[in-house]
Amino acid sequence: MTGAGTTASAGDGPVVVVGGGVVGLCVAYYLASAGLQVEVVERRGLGSGASRGNAGWVCLSHSTPVPAPGIVRYALRSLGRPDSPLYLRPLPDPAFVRWLWRFWRSSTPAAFRRGYAAVAELNRHTFGLFDGLHDAGVETTLSRPGMVHAFLSPGEARHHLAIQRQMADGRYPLPDDVTTGEDAHLLDDALSPDVRAAYLVQGEGVVDPEAFARALGEALIAAGVKIHENMEVTGFRSEGGRVTALRTAQDEISCAGVVVAAGMRSPGLLRSLGHSLPLQAGKGYSFSVDLDPAPRHTLYFGERRAVASPIGGTTRIGGTMELSGNNNRLDWRRIVAVALASRQYVGRWFDDPDDLVSQIRDPWVGGRPFLPDGLPVIDRVPGLSNAFAATGHGMLGVTLGPVTGHKLAEYILTGRRPDALQPFRFDRLRQ
Repeated sequence: MTGAGTTASAGDGPVVVVGGGVVGLCVAYYLASAGLQVEVVERRGLGSGASRGNAGWVCLSHSTPVPAPGIVRYALRSLGRPDSPLYLRPLPDPAFVRWLWRFWRSSTPAAFRRGYAAVAELNRHTFGLFDGLHDAGVETTLSRPGMVHAFLSPGEARHHLAIQRQMADGRYPLPDDVTTGEDAHLLDDALSPDVRAAYLVQGEGVVDPEAFARALGEALIAAGVKIHENMEVTGFRSEGGRVTALRTAQDEISCAGVVVAAGMRSPGLLRSLGHSLPLQAGKGYSFSVDLDPAPRHTLYFGERRAVASPIGGTTRIGGTMELSGNNNRLDWRRIVAVALASRQYVGRWFDDPDDLVSQIRDPWVGGRPFLPDGLPVIDRVPGLSNAFAATGHGMLGVTLGPVTGHKLAEYILTGRRPDALQPFRFDRLRQ
């Protein structure tokens, strides 16, 4: 990166991406594809954070901001109920209270529509980018079986479909009506008789997120990208409005530029660059189980806001949004709650919660990074010509990873912010 702008060239030294999740790896991939020297620094192993245990969805129909009309009222009803799909545990932390207040302000209908439109526009070329990765030899693991939205009530299914049709505004195909009664089970053999209504959104995709992260890492290594695993960035050295080096526990890494894409580690890193970022962890839970029959599609359990995905020959079941602070403590009650919720939609695959210890595999909790308006930051760090941030993707890291990497690489290379990134500016958080 040269001069006062942000334009990069191959001879300037490495652009260092901090964070080895799907978002960071995609940023590194597109920068390297443009001929830049790139290095990746990851505190643990590639894909070991929120990228590892998520549902793997690549979707248009669920790419919505979490703050939505009625969500705060729903959250308040969850107080004291750890089995609730959205669980709020208040903390005696002024930053957490401020975050909740801004979250509430972002849950108006107008704010939700703006956020949805911004994500939908960013998401427009998602599947094309996945195809491009595959054509370039990256084993994305993407399949597109479609997503079945399953409900216990026909009224609830129709209500959900009507809202989705309004928000989709023709961006992706939706059925004319829901399928009800016993015919609902024809959409996927795994659905239980308790499901009384369902509809299929065709073409929605799923990946094995851990395998996808590994494949991106392999492609980067093949392209000559240096990857540092088990290395933690502790700070930066700056001079004249530019970052010149990253400090780590082992050494310093000189750089031509830096991209902070470190999930819940991002606020501390950006604070060392002079900027605060109000990220909170929206903890999600998942586990794997062998169902018979296994679902052929990705499944959304409407009333319970839980999900199931066919991944790697097994079924990954996940759900919940837990706002309980920035920690990765696994609350077994939340695993049980997700499992119990799933029984209403895919049948009684276990008899007693005590059986879950022996029946499920890979119980996982991950702190998905959320900003109070539910949108990520994909922008240059104010006041620094060669520092950028790509974080706060919440539950959309896999879906938005390639387009985030593609658009941010364009910004870094040209010095001009792409129009699609306007809603994801850093300075919106000061408003």
